[in-house]
Amino acid sequence: MDPASQVASGAESAAGADASQGPFPLSTLRHSVSHLMASAVERLYPGTKFGFGPSIEHGFYYDMELPEPLEEKDLKRIEKEMRRIAKQTPQMVCTELSRDEAKAKLAAQDQTYKVEAVDLIPEDETITFWSHGDWADLCEGPHVDRLDREFHFKLLSLAGAYWRGDEKRPMLQRIYGTAFWTKEDLEAHLAWLEQVKLSDHRRIGTDQDLFSVHAEAGAGFVFWHPRLGVVRKEIEDFWWHEHRVRGYQPVYTPHVSREDLFAVSGHLENYGEMMYAPMDIEDIPYRVKPMNCPGHILIYQNRGRSYRELPLRWAELGTVYRFEKSGVVHGMLRVRGFTQDDSHIFCTPDQLADEIAGVLELVRTILDAFGFSFTAYLATRPEKAIGEEDIWERAIDALQRGAQKAGIELELDEGGGAFYGPKIDFKVKDAMGREWQQSTVQCDFNLPDRFDLTYTDTDGHKKRPIMVHRAILGSFERFVGVLIEHFSGKFPFWLAPDQVAVIPIREDHADYARELTARMEREGFRVNCMDDPSHMNKRIKHAQGDQTPFMLIVGEREAAEGTCAVRPRGTRDQVDMPFERFLDLARDLRASRALELPNLSPAT
Repeated sequence: MDPASQVASGAESAAGADASQGPFPLSTLRHSVSHLMASAVERLYPGTKFGFGPSIEHGFYYDMELPEPLEEKDLKRIEKEMRRIAKQTPQMVCTELSRDEAKAKLAAQDQTYKVEAVDLIPEDETITFWSHGDWADLCEGPHVDRLDREFHFKLLSLAGAYWRGDEKRPMLQRIYGTAFWTKEDLEAHLAWLEQVKLSDHRRIGTDQDLFSVHAEAGAGFVFWHPRLGVVRKEIEDFWWHEHRVRGYQPVYTPHVSREDLFAVSGHLENYGEMMYAPMDIEDIPYRVKPMNCPGHILIYQNRGRSYRELPLRWAELGTVYRFEKSGVVHGMLRVRGFTQDDSHIFCTPDQLADEIAGVLELVRTILDAFGFSFTAYLATRPEKAIGEEDIWERAIDALQRGAQKAGIELELDEGGGAFYGPKIDFKVKDAMGREWQQSTVQCDFNLPDRFDLTYTDTDGHKKRPIMVHRAILGSFERFVGVLIEHFSGKFPFWLAPDQVAVIPIREDHADYARELTARMEREGFRVNCMDDPSHMNKRIKHAQGDQTPFMLIVGEREAAEGTCAVRPRGTRDQVDMPFERFLDLARDLRASRALELPNLSPAT
């Protein structure tokens, strides 16, 4: 299935949120088609055992244990059987059973996963089965009334999935599909999926030699190759500049700390399942850090603090480690080790709203630089949380006042806060209309209390500071993975691994090509001088494959006149211009961090 189904949310593909509505919601149709698919599979493969088959954002899936493994070519056969069943037994019927009756019915059918699923249903909920013809499935619904209504579907792909997401349980086969009320919406969605496939950061990462993952190192750990390392360094430099001008100071903290530190912070209790197992050092348990905040707190505690110092704004590009199950690890987008653009602000209550407003303004500045639009959500207290209700209410009020000062509208995410405090989360929308969870700003009254942080106020008394946790990019791995897909590997000039490829027409033009290359490199441009003896068309094709923003084709005339034939990315057109004019253009593109290449003409 497309990466968006795993890590992104948002637009209903190219068909959009305005996908044609039928007599039932799209999610209801898709849930019903998942049942139709399951009944077709059982008819074709008797003895199949079923897990779960929900509607999801871009379609549906069903997890199954089949007597034989499926292949992609089998999906057509299943689709054909689905259409036959929809005509033969179209009516969908709901039946209520007692818990014992449900278990007995499923046990008689040897549906062991469904028997287990009955135990997951709360005691006070009604147990229902939905059937069409003689095929019935444990399900709470809802479903469409008939399967012979006008709709259009497509089975998309196969995958493996552990039962209930537990890698110690059996691996089931998962069939993904989608359904729409109209043929036009289905076709638009399938075209969008092709676009997503072409923009997959894993494919582009391989094609452009950007990054890799290695079984020898373990799943979820990304190795940045030199070409993507350049992209990261440019982002880091931009990030640091925007922080320095806003009064942030750099700090650095260890990767490993004593386990006691995370007990005090509450991570061990509330986040323990995401932390790696302890290691004993001289009979004392240590942990690799899942967060940077405890380290920043220790720096604050190192000496007494005065109100005159506050606010303190400390920033760290800190690498952290979190345990993700292997089934959800996904390229650069879901990893086990990543560098977080983490910062913490220690401030007084009177400073809090202004500090939050300043962070929100910085979020907007940085996201705008990459061409992302966003929606901001106010996430409130979750079920698993520390701190009293009144503290949470004060923190939520501060976030709302800060957003108002920054002119940012908030939507509500009830119960979506961190365990230690409420937050504002930003979902960015990429070029394909998908939403990605990215920036976060968190207001924390609890950790200062847990660590007994204080400052001396104007009256000479000790007061408690407030912490603002914030990450704007989130993690470099995930942000750059999203960025690769957002740009489909066609990085803007200021970010591109190679900004210019200089290609001599023949070997005797190589000296001029090297001269131009040296000129640009002295000014800090990233230039690939492609002066190898291979055919010129092969070198052009190589630069095109790397999505280099500009190729400079130079020959005898260009060398004599001090010019270059400029070919921008994505076109076969070449524009002749003096090299100095191109150099001015390159300087302007870099300084402005322009996202698009200009339309060139001889007068440019």
